[in-house]
Amino acid sequence: MTNNSEKKTEIVYIIQPIESKNYKILHDEAVALIESAGAEYAGSIYQTVRTVDPATYIGEGKLEELREQLEGLELTVLFNGELSPSQTLNISKALDGQKVIDRTTLILDIFALRAESSEGKLQVELAQLKHLYPRLKGKGEALSRLGGGIGTRGPGETQLETDRRHIRARIHTLEEKLKETERRRALQVVRRKKDKVLTVALVGYTNTGKSTLLNALTGADVLTKDALFATLDPTARMFEIHGVPFMLVDTVGFLQNLPHNLIEAFKSTLESAVHCDLALIVCDASGDFDTQLSTTLNTLQGMEFSSPYLIVMNKCDLAEAQNSDAPRDAVFISAKEKRGLEALKARIFQAMEDKFVHATLFIPYTLEGKFSALRPLLYEQSVNYRDDGTEIDAIIPAIYAEQFREFRKI
Repeated sequence: MTNNSEKKTEIVYIIQPIESKNYKILHDEAVALIESAGAEYAGSIYQTVRTVDPATYIGEGKLEELREQLEGLELTVLFNGELSPSQTLNISKALDGQKVIDRTTLILDIFALRAESSEGKLQVELAQLKHLYPRLKGKGEALSRLGGGIGTRGPGETQLETDRRHIRARIHTLEEKLKETERRRALQVVRRKKDKVLTVALVGYTNTGKSTLLNALTGADVLTKDALFATLDPTARMFEIHGVPFMLVDTVGFLQNLPHNLIEAFKSTLESAVHCDLALIVCDASGDFDTQLSTTLNTLQGMEFSSPYLIVMNKCDLAEAQNSDAPRDAVFISAKEKRGLEALKARIFQAMEDKFVHATLFIPYTLEGKFSALRPLLYEQSVNYRDDGTEIDAIIPAIYAEQFREFRKI
């Protein structure tokens, strides 16, 4: 017996504008986004766009063709790009009132599904309301037809019924709350630097295996899933290289044409990447890593990112070979199979070498008391007890190196 309370799976049909050579990649991403939103992909129609139609983006002729294809079907139409409020309305009208959403609405919906922390939920709601606000004017009837499904989660249906003034006030409230969160996060950054905690940030395209890599390096058990934006809230875990502790921070993944207001809303979350000591830009070695890398770098540069970084080509177990087109200095790993992790750790430490001094120390037994006060500042690699004193092979943070001068062997 069928449970009537069970929600029907939303069926989504894609309008894919052809405006650049990478339209196929954008289309494949849209299909993955639909599945990540818990909906089902039904098909696509393509349209070359040389000049954007200000009313419908793709022109009335193509919409009439699509209207005939979809006649009598109950589904959602995804325009795989960004539409203005009026274009959304006009396309819906041309399709006999079919529900129409754009790429931004779909991404925001997935973020609403994924957000778990209070900060993440605030950020998603702010981004959704900023996207919704200009679409309220004169859209009461159209919005009432949205019903449930994609585009109504998060602030959702209750927000659709409120007026613009209330939404303006809510946006202001959310912005103030997030400013307070940013202040707290800034204090955390200052505290980490004061405590001399070095941070390594995992950044990159969504679904390239950043969370899997975090688990592999730290022994954590963070959610990993073959879906876009499976991880939304930042996660920090400690790991060691040569006994030296590092904080590894996982961040939200990037995507082509990620909405600006979404990047802005999640700016505080991404501060960990901007202010890190080293970033690991994780790419999928078996995918279009050129696009992944350029998208990530462009997004970071827009946030005034200036930290050093390593390019990590993950999923090399799925790649036929280590692609010759990959950057020469990239590190090839398989986080899932835990392959290449020692080489990655070596490269991480090498990238941080200016922050450490590798030294051999000799401590006469007569100076053990003086040395004991300094001992917590270094990381011992080996200890050799001799008749006249103790010999220690150590890694010393560069900022403390001068304090060990009298103990260093020449």
